[in-house]
Amino acid sequence: MATEGIIKPDEKVELIRGEIIKMSPMGTRHAAGIARLTQLFSRKFGDLILLGVQNPIRLNNNSQPEPDLSLLIPRSDFYVAAYPCPQDIYLIIEVSDSTLDYDRYTKIPLYAEANIKEVWIVNLKEECLEVYRHPLQGSYQDIQKYYRGESIFIESFPAIELTLIEILGNKS
Repeated sequence: MATEGIIKPDEKVELIRGEIIKMSPMGTRHAAGIARLTQLFSRKFGDLILLGVQNPIRLNNNSQPEPDLSLLIPRSDFYVAAYPCPQDIYLIIEVSDSTLDYDRYTKIPLYAEANIKEVWIVNLKEECLEVYRHPLQGSYQDIQKYYRGESIFIESFPAIELTLIEILGNKS
């Protein structure tokens, strides 16, 4: 969109249902959450995944969101010819502080409609992890919350356990 002159090159936006949506400025808790998760997933999953950090994914002709993290099927070309599509995605993660309603009520339905298998919201307000699995007809059939002291795995990688302390960090 920047190359066509629709937006400024440094402007942070997403294409959602055909609308250009300006993204909120990122706070320090949000930035720290992304950094923590980037390190965690790189360390635990290594070459099993390709980790996208705030990179676009193409859901359809009208939606190209930029999730905070996307765990992708590795490809030798690193998706140089086209952005990853739903079938390329193991997991999408949104780190949410000031954008919780937008993530829950705009992005989650969008991901479900595109049949993204699994989406996590790292909910910094409530200090929990919201897990959305098994999309069916535009909504997720399995929605759960996890808290510190619990552990979880990505359905595509059931042998790799992650603790909520690793995901959320130590209580501040």
